[in-house]
Amino acid sequence: MAVATVRRILISEIVDPCCKQILQENGIAVTEKQNLSKDELIAEIKGYEGLIVRSATKVTADVINAAEDLKIIGRAGTGVDNVDVEAATKKGIIVMNTPSGNTTSAAELTCGMIVSLSRQIPQAVMSMKAGNWDRKKFMGAELYGKTLGIVGLGRIGKEVAIRMQSFGMKTVGYDPIIPPEVTATFGVEQMSLERLWPLCDYITVHTPLMPSTTGLLNDESFARCRKGVKVINCARGGIIDEAALLRALESGQCGGAGLDVFIDEPPKDWSLVNHPGVVSCPHLGANTKEAQIRCGRDIATQIVEMMQGKSLIGAVNAQVLTAAIAPESRPWIKLGEALGSVGTACAGQVKSEVQITALGQSLKNAAGYLSAAVVVGMLKDSSKNAVNLVNALPLAKEAGVTIASHQSDAAPMLAQSACEVEISANGVSHKVVGSVQGDVPVLLELNGGLFRQPVPLTGNLIFFKALANPQLVPSVAGVLTAAGLQMESFSTSAAIAGEQWCSVGVSSLLGDLNTLKVHVKEALQLFL
Repeated sequence: MAVATVRRILISEIVDPCCKQILQENGIAVTEKQNLSKDELIAEIKGYEGLIVRSATKVTADVINAAEDLKIIGRAGTGVDNVDVEAATKKGIIVMNTPSGNTTSAAELTCGMIVSLSRQIPQAVMSMKAGNWDRKKFMGAELYGKTLGIVGLGRIGKEVAIRMQSFGMKTVGYDPIIPPEVTATFGVEQMSLERLWPLCDYITVHTPLMPSTTGLLNDESFARCRKGVKVINCARGGIIDEAALLRALESGQCGGAGLDVFIDEPPKDWSLVNHPGVVSCPHLGANTKEAQIRCGRDIATQIVEMMQGKSLIGAVNAQVLTAAIAPESRPWIKLGEALGSVGTACAGQVKSEVQITALGQSLKNAAGYLSAAVVVGMLKDSSKNAVNLVNALPLAKEAGVTIASHQSDAAPMLAQSACEVEISANGVSHKVVGSVQGDVPVLLELNGGLFRQPVPLTGNLIFFKALANPQLVPSVAGVLTAAGLQMESFSTSAAIAGEQWCSVGVSSLLGDLNTLKVHVKEALQLFL
């Protein structure tokens, strides 16, 4: 399933030429404009479906809101600190990065920092360039037998661990997501930060910058560390509290720091850079030829494969689409949207509590995208924003819709797999159940009424509930004929307490549904 159509892309920073080549070879028009100011970017972004950046371009909410046709923001690198992901998500724009593009380069720079700190290599180089030969001044320490603490054990943290183990270092670490049994396979013992701080001779951080990691190394955590600990940050400026680091360096609690990133880049305060115990670089983590080629190639390939419906890699705000991209998921997405529309039409309002259940083993991974699809159907006629699978759930929250989703292996009565949606509003519940037959979404049940013949959820449909009697069909046909409508299909449910639901496919919707309501108990109509 093609997630989005992208015809024009703006590349706002210098990216390897292979990126442009891959995009153009796949029919995408590419414009390259670097060093745009915020106002220039806002003026330029109109008319593009895609934007590719590195780290310098700040894709703010103002930029995103000015982008009338934007479908995807691609970051040629790891992290998306320079993109307002929340604003993009609300507008239904996919934000994508290249999660493995600079892994090796960032890991190697980190290892270089550790070695440089252990032997004061940069300081010795500068001393010699100044004409000095001072061996005693630069007494170092072996890495063999020392303990390296790694905070963040994803791709980069893992590669740092593997490389430093070859120096004979013991590697311990902390990661709130990756299970300890996984990190044990690459030689890292996991533990709490409280245990980790006092054990380490060296500490390196490899986490994203977020509220929970900002100032992770601060006055309090430095006080818990071994005296003379050396710290490295090649991840994101701000993970280490810079003021606290300077105090720790001056007191001797920290024995040295390797910094490739800063809160402000370039730094406004050069006190850390100028400290003799600091080895610093101007954010060179991804600055290798190989990483630049890899990031440029990866972001272009990811966008092309997303367009082609082959895969969705690196999407940081559209995890629901990962399972939805398979071709067989498309009719189920259409089904979810249709059930959301039918259920909302029954409830008569959007604000509600919604229970969505994916029934059948074949839908074990579908609850996420079915929930988003149902919300798309619920909100498409009422939201001021265009609703899609990316922004459906955030917009549902804004609209007062509470969503709960489940999956059950139990097969439904009328199909091997089905989606059940129950919408509760003002103390009244409405339930719709549907499935897919031959790639066509069909309605199986409406508010307890099981249709004898599944109702294709497509085109103009009128649903009504009435007493089962021989005069019902002629009366309804008379109303439709008087309105100039043609009846294209008709299906009824089994009767419950003498009442049944009916579905009528018509050439167009009734101009006045009240003309039908005088003959029935409930009625609704919609176009799918």
